[in-house]
Amino acid sequence: MAEFQSPHPREVYDLQGQEEAEVAFEAARGRGRLHHAWLLTGPEGVGKATFAYRAARRLLGAPAYPDLGVLGADPSHPVARQVAARSHPDLFVLEREGPDGKPRRVIPVDDARKLSEFFSKSPASAPHRVAIIDAADDLNPNAANAILKTLEEPPPRGVLLMVSHSPGRLLPTVRSRCRRLAFPPLGVEATADFMRARTEANPEDALRLAHMAEGAPGRALTLAANNALVIDDAARELISNLPQVDPARALSLAEKFRGGEGSAQFQLLFERLSDRVHDLAMDHAGQGIGGLDGWAQAWEVLQRLPREVEGLNLDRTDALFTALGELRRAARA
Repeated sequence: MAEFQSPHPREVYDLQGQEEAEVAFEAARGRGRLHHAWLLTGPEGVGKATFAYRAARRLLGAPAYPDLGVLGADPSHPVARQVAARSHPDLFVLEREGPDGKPRRVIPVDDARKLSEFFSKSPASAPHRVAIIDAADDLNPNAANAILKTLEEPPPRGVLLMVSHSPGRLLPTVRSRCRRLAFPPLGVEATADFMRARTEANPEDALRLAHMAEGAPGRALTLAANNALVIDDAARELISNLPQVDPARALSLAEKFRGGEGSAQFQLLFERLSDRVHDLAMDHAGQGIGGLDGWAQAWEVLQRLPREVEGLNLDRTDALFTALGELRRAARA
């Protein structure tokens, strides 16, 4: 499949499969009963952030554009162009991406405190002031507490749209002050169709990506952009050759872990290894083959190591060889 770049949600103007959420939001807006804070929940990549930008364009004054759905807006409209250029004075976005364009580990408290200041002002040119948090899961504890002031004292014409992949991890005081909108996965077949329409993926690759993404189109696009099929092939090769491991091949994979983009490649390889170990263990259980404890321990290591590497700034190459050691022990059991 040709190299593909996944677009930012602010650059996406259509949304498939989430009409129920859009109708609910538009109905509340039409009745003049628009809640001041909305919690957009569901798996990563199902369209929550895309919805947030679609809703923001309409709240900021872009007229309805039915060709692009319930909350569609004409991409050529001045509001849409300002949102795309990140220059609209009545839109504020909190995200992990820093001023230098690089992703940060969390959304820091200093950024979150700007939300209250933003909502303290009246709209400059739009019917509302709108803020998007993408994602609320990335707020550190102090940052989460900082946004409570806005939730407890809602501004007269302010609307807060918070994306959350894991709402259970949020403060109960945050969840309780929001109206929740649920965004379910589209399903594997619909996601495969989506990938064939949006990329140059052939039917087999589109279906593989859809399965990896568990029916989340945005996640499938991100996987495609990160060469997930190549990484998945590497994971399959490593598992199939166990208990043997080619050190040169492992070092070649570790080279992909360098630099800012290396973190995504590292996380993706461990994700693919985890899924393949899970499938292998299920096959062994179904066939009555022993050694399940070893595979369970290896799976736990594959789940744990990426968190430790991220949190403690450990060496990714060392983590890979630690994981491969566990896989070799499991295969020998």
